[in-house]
Amino acid sequence: MSDRVFRDRRDAGRVLAGLLDHYRDQPDVLVLGLPRGGVPVAFEVAMSLGAPLDVFGVRKLGAPGREELAMGAIASGGVIVLNDDVVRGLGITPETIQHVAEQEGRELLRRENAYREGRPPPDVTGKIVILVDDGLATGASMRAAIQALRQYRPAKIVAAVPAAPASTCREMGTIVNEMVCATTPSPFFAVGASYWAFDQTSDEEVRNLLRAGAQAHPAIGAQGPTEVSVVRAEALPVEEGVPTDEALFDLVGDAHYVLIGEASHGTHEFYAARAAMTRRLIQEKGFRAVAVEADWPDAYRVNRYVRGRSEDADAEEALRGFERFPTWMWRNTVVLDFVGWLREHNDRARGELAKCGFYGLDLYSLHRSINEVITYLEGVDPAAAARARERYSCFDHVSGDDGQAYGFAAAFGAGETCERQIIEQLIDLQRHAMEYAQRDGFVANEEFFYAQQNARVVAAAAEYYQQMFAGRVSTWNLRDEHMTDTLDALVEHLSRQQGQPAKVVVWAHNSHLGDARATEMGSQGELNVGQLVRERHGDDCRLIGFTTYTGTVTAADDWGDAAERKWVRPALSDSVEELFHDAGEKEFLVPVGRAPRAAETLRSARLERAIGVIYRPDTERQSHYFRARAGEQFDALIHIDETRAVEPLERTVVWERGEVPETYPFTV
Repeated sequence: MSDRVFRDRRDAGRVLAGLLDHYRDQPDVLVLGLPRGGVPVAFEVAMSLGAPLDVFGVRKLGAPGREELAMGAIASGGVIVLNDDVVRGLGITPETIQHVAEQEGRELLRRENAYREGRPPPDVTGKIVILVDDGLATGASMRAAIQALRQYRPAKIVAAVPAAPASTCREMGTIVNEMVCATTPSPFFAVGASYWAFDQTSDEEVRNLLRAGAQAHPAIGAQGPTEVSVVRAEALPVEEGVPTDEALFDLVGDAHYVLIGEASHGTHEFYAARAAMTRRLIQEKGFRAVAVEADWPDAYRVNRYVRGRSEDADAEEALRGFERFPTWMWRNTVVLDFVGWLREHNDRARGELAKCGFYGLDLYSLHRSINEVITYLEGVDPAAAARARERYSCFDHVSGDDGQAYGFAAAFGAGETCERQIIEQLIDLQRHAMEYAQRDGFVANEEFFYAQQNARVVAAAAEYYQQMFAGRVSTWNLRDEHMTDTLDALVEHLSRQQGQPAKVVVWAHNSHLGDARATEMGSQGELNVGQLVRERHGDDCRLIGFTTYTGTVTAADDWGDAAERKWVRPALSDSVEELFHDAGEKEFLVPVGRAPRAAETLRSARLERAIGVIYRPDTERQSHYFRARAGEQFDALIHIDETRAVEPLERTVVWERGEVPETYPFTV
């Protein structure tokens, strides 16, 4: 491991903890981090070993005029260690050293008091003390800490760092009982060169980590870490909700189905992070389809545009097919940018098979799908179009595009069910499949598949609207079974074209993509896409969910109402959102399969929030929360503590005005 590069300090701490595993669960071990950068590393070590965590203050003594150069260090207890070569080389006087030491000593005392928040310093006498920093260059800070520690008579001093020159590790090993260096790069340029992310650690981060460590180990012999500290310990960093490529690709692995959810249908960060992850999967992992919780005809109009087979002039025009409420789900600025990017990506692709498509999974488009089937047949087989028009005339006794009038009439005997005609039309299409699909090669095959799926939508939609009046579970299950069947049909179609199993990213709400068997929904007889995909494809799928604690969201008061920018109340107690909020991080990823202790914590049933296109804060507990075991529901969760409303392409005065938080003006 001489040249390993760590993702960040937390990653380095986990690696270092593995090299210190022989100290796990020993009652006399104490982990001390050198602030500030050493504390995130030490936190991971302490949590892994089951040991208490604290800080041991050390401040670099910068050479006057060249403060980045250490002439020495001062540690807790007033111990000063000097770098004689620097002092002699720069001619630094004892008076200057004393002045700098007094300055840094005051800052050292201030920081220690601020970090501990009133907690007393640890008793190190007779303890095995593991001193941790994020790396060593000259080693002056570590030497000062070691000398200062000795006056407290610990039983053993272990120095541990992720990165240092081999020579420094050897020298340091002569003054401690054990020296552990995870990496010894050669040549050694700087500590930061051993990290992908080496941002400055803030005082607030140090306080939060020490607070979490104190909760996990309030005293020597504590029973174990708290749920909050466990989540914090095993969380991975994200930036604007997006994991690093390494974390994302490790999570996805070789899976062909990646389902990425959202905790609302109107949160900017959910849409943006999902789009960013999808771009990386398309670019680097060979994904060739994005399947979304949208109607088949509307999404296919976008598919034609991104594949360069459309008369639409731009991405905005391609999205105009999304006319049904709620339009902001797909007509928003994030989707607009993604569709524009996908068109540019496909324009650069070599051949049709290298392009990535955009498809809908939903079933609400009863009348539009009927029209699309007839339109397709008019172009390839006018006689068949006439037969289809006759069969589908069964629906003429009701009006409207959403199918509810048909469903009501059929359910209560006021009209035909049209079931026979629907089946006849499906069979008729299938009978001519080879003839239609092979007329003009790739495009003909695509257009036949589009028409065939529209015929299947008609069948599913007709049944859905009829059952709408028979009970919610029945229609929910029918809808999610249809979406899963459509997904499988799409993958089968693309796989035949490509000559190998196709990879697809799915976008839908958490309630559709998290495994229903781990939720209150499942106990009520409901299933969903996530459950069905897991049952059908096993380890070939990944389910990724999003959560948030507070912020704003685009939603309506009732079905069909105008989009509003609403304030999202802080999450309820005993919720997974509150647990993640208490972890104290702005955003993070919990990879359940790579985070065993967090996974165990998340297997407890907790409240979980689901905001759809409707958000009613006044009845939030009843209308927007359900119980779930998130560790079984998802393969990974991304938490963004404060989020903002997704921006519709049609911004109304109502949306612009937004909603004032109920505690205004006291929280402003």
